[in-house]
Amino acid sequence: MRGGQIIREARKRAGLTQVELAERLDTTQSAIARMEAGGTEPSFTRVAEAVRACGVELVPHLARLDDADWSVASTNRTISIDERARRHAAALRFARAAREAMARG
Repeated sequence: MRGGQIIREARKRAGLTQVELAERLDTTQSAIARMEAGGTEPSFTRVAEAVRACGVELVPHLARLDDADWSVASTNRTISIDERARRHAAALRFARAAREAMARG
């Protein structure tokens, strides 16, 4: 997640407009819009300030790399399109059944 996305998420959670956040940070609405849209990449310090101005705290931590997507992509390279479609359909059936089971309680 990029800095602007973090700022946008914090602002939305706080129920603030870009104008309100800009006022809290003594900047302009357009500066907030540029950060959120990825037009500029704010520093870590600026992201933390913006998040704090939204009333939440940024707590960075390191997490193990999840390469599950890579292993799926590697497997998909070795199987046919038909097999990929079958596996996808099976995964959808499984997800739908789980959702229905949870809805039943």
